[in-house]
Amino acid sequence: MSTFWSGYIALLTLGTIVALFWLIFATRKGESAGTTDKTMGHSFDGIEEYDNPLPKWWFWLFIGTLVFGILYLIIYPGLGNWKGVFPGYEDGWTQEKQWQREVDQANAKFGPIFAKYSAMSVEQVAQDESALKIGARLYANYCSICHGSDAKGSNGFPNLADSEWRWGGDADTIKTTILHGRTAAMPAWGQVIGEEGVKNVAAFVRQELAGLTLPEGSEADLEAGKKVYAETCSVCHGQGGEGMAALGAPRLDSAAGWIYGSSLAQLQQTVRHGRNGQMPAQEQYLGNDKVHLLAAYVYSLSQQAEQIAKQ
Repeated sequence: MSTFWSGYIALLTLGTIVALFWLIFATRKGESAGTTDKTMGHSFDGIEEYDNPLPKWWFWLFIGTLVFGILYLIIYPGLGNWKGVFPGYEDGWTQEKQWQREVDQANAKFGPIFAKYSAMSVEQVAQDESALKIGARLYANYCSICHGSDAKGSNGFPNLADSEWRWGGDADTIKTTILHGRTAAMPAWGQVIGEEGVKNVAAFVRQELAGLTLPEGSEADLEAGKKVYAETCSVCHGQGGEGMAALGAPRLDSAAGWIYGSSLAQLQQTVRHGRNGQMPAQEQYLGNDKVHLLAAYVYSLSQQAEQIAKQ
């Protein structure tokens, strides 16, 4: 900022404060010393205004705010090029510098801890109780809003506490997913295969691939659904519904990974209108070291689920 504009801002700010001091004292001249029954001659719906001074507490509170403003402008930047005298900020305090200072202090304190775990594999970190506690806090802050505090997901958001994975559940793949995010798209087939095709293929997937019974009274041609599946669905989901991790295409031979629901109506809706989902990349927010710990925590959840399933 140029010297002229710096002086202009400082003069305008200080002049305003001086003017406010003058105003508050000038308006008290001629006021009565105490309360009086004299009115100002104003009447509003029968309510008259008395000629009484403002309460002393109000007056001194106003003086206090002006004094506070002066002290603030001495300590913090606010008068043009004046940098303030806040300790530890030779080139002037700003909220960005305050934030960066706190980040630097946190990095100096916790950086060695993150570096230690970053040098280990995700599988090794998943065996460290202290690391998992850090990972759990990271999960609660950044992941639980979508996947739930118990990591069991919700409609449209995968369960992270089971062994069903769209893009693969090995440690490195989980870390890649968190670092770079994922974008999945299930195309809408309603206009391509028609309403009958939607009903038939949804029934085929539910009963023949996933082994779930159809609702009583539902009408569908399973053979026609099988044909539609082979022509339109198997290229992504596999001939037997085993899925394809490279495309993020879920398994259809198990309803456990159907994040949009497993009812016949929900399956029809998915086939008819398609689905679009996105997992945001976290690398720019957390960095590699924190993602490494977070991936280890998520990986540990699936390992616990597999151990329980084997028992």
